[in-house]
Amino acid sequence: MKKLIALGLAACMTFSLAGCSGSAGKETEAASATETTAETSAEAETSAEATADAETSIDKLTVTYVTSPLNVPTIIEKDQEIFAKELGVPVEYAELTSGADQTQALASGDVQALYAVGATSVILSAANGADIKVLNMYSRSPKAFCMYSKDESLTTPESLKGKTIAGPTGTNLHELLVSYLAQADMTLDDVNYVNMSIPDAKAGLDGGSVDVALLAGATAYNAEQQGYHLVADGEGLISALIAVATTQKFYDEHPDVIKKLNAAQEEIASYMADNQEATMETVAATLDLDVDAVKEMYGFYDFSTEITDADKEGFQNTADFMYESGMIENELDVNTLFIQ
Repeated sequence: MKKLIALGLAACMTFSLAGCSGSAGKETEAASATETTAETSAEAETSAEATADAETSIDKLTVTYVTSPLNVPTIIEKDQEIFAKELGVPVEYAELTSGADQTQALASGDVQALYAVGATSVILSAANGADIKVLNMYSRSPKAFCMYSKDESLTTPESLKGKTIAGPTGTNLHELLVSYLAQADMTLDDVNYVNMSIPDAKAGLDGGSVDVALLAGATAYNAEQQGYHLVADGEGLISALIAVATTQKFYDEHPDVIKKLNAAQEEIASYMADNQEATMETVAATLDLDVDAVKEMYGFYDFSTEITDADKEGFQNTADFMYESGMIENELDVNTLFIQ
C-alpha cells in the first residue's frame, strides 16, 4: 500500500512539473514572438522614415534664372544641374530679370524660389503685403553697380538734372540712382528716369537716346572697355544686397525641399571654390566674356550665403531709404523679412 501511494505521488509530481515546464515554454515563445514583432515594426518604421526623408514633397521646382550682373552661383548651378541632383525632381528656370516680375511670380506660385533677387524688390513686395521671406543671402557687390555716360561733364548729382537716365526699376541700380541724387537733395522728379532692362539701357546709351545708363556686371564692364565715363558706382551709396527668397507658406509646407536647397547651395559654393578655373570659363562662356574680364569682375562680389548682422543692417538702411523717398508708404522692420 505504501509503495502504491509513493508511486502515485511520484506520478503526480512528474505530471505537475511537466505541466509547469510546458507553460513556461509557451510564455517564453510568446515573449520571443512579441520582441520579434516589435523589432520588425521598428525596422519598418525606420525604413519608412528613411524613404520619406529621401523623397521630395514636390513633383518639380521652378526657380528664377538671372545671370546678370555676374550671378556666378546661378550659372554654375544650372551648368552642373545641382538643384535637380539634390532634390531628385525636375527643375525649371524662369528667366525674369525685373524685380517686380520676380516677386509677382513668387506671389502667384509660378515660381517657388527667387534665386537672386534684390533687397529693394523684397522690401517693396513685403511692404505691399506679399508673403515673401529671405531664405539666405546670394551676394553683396556695391562696386558692380554703376552709372555710365558718354558725357564726361556729368560728375555731380546736380549735373544730372533734366537728363534722361535709364535702368531697371525696383533694383539695386534704381536705389543707386536715387541715393546718388539724394546727396544733392534731388529726387527722380529732377531727372527723366526711364524704366529699362540693363541691355536696353546700354543700347540707348550707345545710340544716344539715353544720357546715363544704369549698368552692372558684364554690361558695365563693356561700357568701361568702350571708354564711357563712370558717373558713380554703388560703393558708399548702397549695400547692393542680393538674396534668395521664398514664401513662409512654402517654407512651412516643404521643409524637406528647403533642407535640400540649402545643401545644394553649399555644394555650389564648394564647386566654385574647388574648381575656380572651370568656374571662370563657364561664366565667361555663358556671358560671352573673356575669362580675364570675369576674373576682374569676380573680385567685386561676396557670394557667401550666411545672413550677417551687417546684411540685416543693410536691409534696414535700404528699407528706411525707400520709405523716406516715398517708394513704400510705411516704415518696415526688416526683421520680419527673414525666416523665423
